[in-house]
Amino acid sequence: MCVSRCLRCVGVSLVPLATVCILSNILLLFPELKIHFLLDGHVTREATWVPGLWGSGLLVLLGARAFVRSSKTRGCCAFRSEMLCQVTYSCVCLLAAGMCCLVSATGLVQGPLCLYNTSSGSTWGVPLKPTADQDAGYLYNSSLWSGVCLEPRGVVQWNVVLFSVLGGASGLQVVLCGANILNSLLGLILGQGFCNNKVSPVSA
Repeated sequence: MCVSRCLRCVGVSLVPLATVCILSNILLLFPELKIHFLLDGHVTREATWVPGLWGSGLLVLLGARAFVRSSKTRGCCAFRSEMLCQVTYSCVCLLAAGMCCLVSATGLVQGPLCLYNTSSGSTWGVPLKPTADQDAGYLYNSSLWSGVCLEPRGVVQWNVVLFSVLGGASGLQVVLCGANILNSLLGLILGQGFCNNKVSPVSA
């Protein structure tokens, strides 16, 4: 059955993407793989919101589990009832993944929180943050990646790579959940066997 196969494929595909989101968000919390930056409050704000853990991670994993389990549902009424639940699950997962993608894009554009030099000495802040006279051009100017932030070392590259991975993975989740909404609606309206309908040959 097309609907059941699609549900299973989406559920299985979401698992590695959710795992990538969880790992990326955890790594964002530990620049230089050291915990003291997190304890001292010197971690990029968007990373501390942990959208990759609760959004594209836990919620999407729960949705993926529901998609795989519902793909085994049999019976017309039970199947349509399950498809209605899957539409709801898919919408929740889509919103969670979309929120994670948006937060990741914001973190990427804003730049990392780091220690940098100012006219009054070294201070913690977001030196690459877009302003009225400065956009997010640091993303296209790699010379700024190692010349602005003093601590944590390599934090710009760290944030650019991990926020990009987090945003890309959650973006794929949005696409898959959107496709699953359409798939579940088809199952709700047409039933589980619409792909199996065949035209019988006309007997002479």
